[in-house]
Amino acid sequence: MNKFVCFGEVLWDVFPTHKKIGGAPLNVASRLRSFLNDVKIISAVGDDDLGKPIVDFLQKQEIKTSTIQVLNDFETGKVAVTLNKKGAASYVIEHPKAWDKIQLTTEALEVVKDADAFVFGSLATRDEVSKNTLFQLLEVASYKIFDVNIRKPFYQIDTLFDLMQKADFIKFNDEELYEIAADLDSPFHNLEQNLNFIASKTNTKTICVTKGEHGAVLLFEGNLYYNSGFLINVEDTVGSGDSFLASLTHKLIVKAPAQKALNFACAVGALVAKKSGANPIITEEEINNFLQD
Repeated sequence: MNKFVCFGEVLWDVFPTHKKIGGAPLNVASRLRSFLNDVKIISAVGDDDLGKPIVDFLQKQEIKTSTIQVLNDFETGKVAVTLNKKGAASYVIEHPKAWDKIQLTTEALEVVKDADAFVFGSLATRDEVSKNTLFQLLEVASYKIFDVNIRKPFYQIDTLFDLMQKADFIKFNDEELYEIAADLDSPFHNLEQNLNFIASKTNTKTICVTKGEHGAVLLFEGNLYYNSGFLINVEDTVGSGDSFLASLTHKLIVKAPAQKALNFACAVGALVAKKSGANPIITEEEINNFLQD
């Protein structure tokens, strides 16, 4: 059983007709736990009616919550989610919320130091409090996985570049890759050239770029691996990239061949997009059957 720690936002995704528990680090943690990993999450909720159900949700999945802080001065996070006709999501993210104010604690330092992998995203750097905590935790993490996860206007290229330089593994979507490469003055135009440009700029050995319905590209141990995606009927794309990252990370940590790991991750991401919400239950049997079809 491998030990993972996820850092950052836990919140409610508020759709026009309903709301669901989410936040990229929470979604990654949930999917990692579904593969029977030991998972902890470092975040914060408000002392309010929205905070307790998030903690209860995590505890029911046996995700460790002792490093989730309960704050009196800030509310639990909420995000307004809208879906277009293809099920692609856009977000309005309220600020400041409890997860913007994650404090550094001795326990957080210890669990990160003890973990096999530390997963974090860029959104948690929009507020100086959580940003400072993240950078201090990165100093003790042994293997650092950066889910870029740009949400405008909540990012600065200098901060992204700092985080990329600290990471052992970076995950982008294709739009993020092109935007960040351009901000770093890349002279290139195609995906592979820009992927290699980022790798050389940041000295990162493992980089994955997702391409929506067209699959993903993985740079791993000097080689490129491809999956062209799966043809599905999309319900919504919320959380599909998070489950993709969790699945890929899980497989690579247990030393699965890179191509099989990428195929597995693309399958899980597609299965999430076929269902409603960020954290649908997906069984190993369901994944294997989907890969065999």
